Amino acid sequence: MRITLELNKSVEQNAAIYFEKAKKAKKKLEGAKIALGHSESKLRKLREKQELEIEKMKQEAEKKPRKIEWYEKFRWFISSNNFLIIAGRDATTNEIVIKKHTEKNDLVFHTSMAGSPFAVIKSENKKIDDTTVKETADFVAAYSRAWKTGLTTLDVFYVDPEQVSKQAPSGEYIQKGSFMIYGKKNELNGDVKLFIGSLEDSKIMAGPESAVKKHCRKCLQVFQGKEKTSAIAKKIKAKLGGDLDEIIRLLPAGGCKL
Repeated sequence: MRITLELNKSVEQNAAIYFEKAKKAKKKLEGAKIALGHSESKLRKLREKQELEIEKMKQEAEKKPRKIEWYEKFRWFISSNNFLIIAGRDATTNEIVIKKHTEKNDLVFHTSMAGSPFAVIKSENKKIDDTTVKETADFVAAYSRAWKTGLTTLDVFYVDPEQVSKQAPSGEYIQKGSFMIYGKKNELNGDVKLFIGSLEDSKIMAGPESAVKKHCRKCLQVFQGKEKTSAIAKKIKAKLGGDLDEIIRLLPAGGCKL
């Protein structure tokens, strides 16, 4: 470092001049540090704002309506072995399931208890396995009136589509959503249990434990109970995500608990 001295001034006077210069330089340095701090703060806030905007954009993208599959107007689930099962929600959809969506090699499920859904395993011309049959029996039992009455099991039967008819015996009338069953019934026991989980495409699926655990990332068991469906649906949404109205539609009538 080079120091310039003024020859017409004493040593003390030269020292005083450099002392003042040093004080001014120190103030400039402190000012520069403050300015740098302000710049860093502005940059940090800008980055935080950008991160929030990116997160908001991601959330908006996730909120975009997903494609609704045709079977979602009914009760439905995918079996452990990848068969689609659909069932009626009420008398109208029972009619639609049987009349419009039941084909030759499918299987039709029902119970003798009033208020039970008609369910159909869509075979797609493949051999339907015993696991899918049992899962469908449990599914029908869970969505029957047995849920509301507190039963833990229910007798369920299945038949071929050609055994299901809207033709009533002479002098009798078949109500909307009901059908006559002719011929031998294949009977089995259905467990009144229901699990609900989230699929990879954000759909929520409800069904038997084995099927839900096979296909879903996360799942919960729903029990028979007295809490309002809307309250339980909010708790499920908090744990699994998904659309609240969709979750409400998946829950059985008659109250639930987690």
